[in-house]
Amino acid sequence: MAKVSKRYTAVAEKLEPGRVYEPREAVDLLKEVATAKFDETVEVHLRTYADPRHADQMIRGVVVLPNGLGKTVRVLVFAAGEGADIARQAGADFVGDDDLIQKIEAGWVEFDVGLATPDMMPRIGRLGRVLGRRGLMPNPRTGTMVQPRDLARTIQESKAGRLEYRTDRTAIIHSPFGKASFTAEQLMQNLAALMDAINRAKPAAVKGPFYKSAYLTSAMGPGIPVEPSSMQNLRPED
Repeated sequence: MAKVSKRYTAVAEKLEPGRVYEPREAVDLLKEVATAKFDETVEVHLRTYADPRHADQMIRGVVVLPNGLGKTVRVLVFAAGEGADIARQAGADFVGDDDLIQKIEAGWVEFDVGLATPDMMPRIGRLGRVLGRRGLMPNPRTGTMVQPRDLARTIQESKAGRLEYRTDRTAIIHSPFGKASFTAEQLMQNLAALMDAINRAKPAAVKGPFYKSAYLTSAMGPGIPVEPSSMQNLRPED
């Protein structure tokens, strides 16, 4: 059995047993209990009623968080010719074609966002086994397969706080939405933008409530239970 630290125990004691919090209450408490010596990432975990065994109930998309994620985002672009020139000028951290493919096949994955121009998709298909499980494989469904004319904008959005979300095999969405050092208002703005995007992506096959449970947590803190219906109704203007 894993040993629980005194810090974690002290933090967990701040939660009221059996209580389910409203989003703003949870964010305020999240900041209070994020006491690690580093700037903790804060996350939301949503157990949905979707059935990921059915393709039409897979939930996946992207959103640009208004206050970013509080970290440096390394962007890789698979492109050649004009697309490669545009990507470099727009500030992509890594740009290439066969050279990057070979580097990744050898085990290198030191980047946070992967983009590709359409002509590169057939060439990078064999990287799906490596990049797919890490959420780094360019995909037209998530807007990471990009026409050269849209590369500059997409690179800028990626560095500013463009975030991909999706359900895992157990119908749960795990997603960061900022850092503990953010103000409560900044965290609420990010959370509202993320939830609005996810709520809009609710599959038509999921009738009634969308979420079975919802939790907010910091990297080293306990999960704070949040009222699921309040997450389903959260909007950026809130």
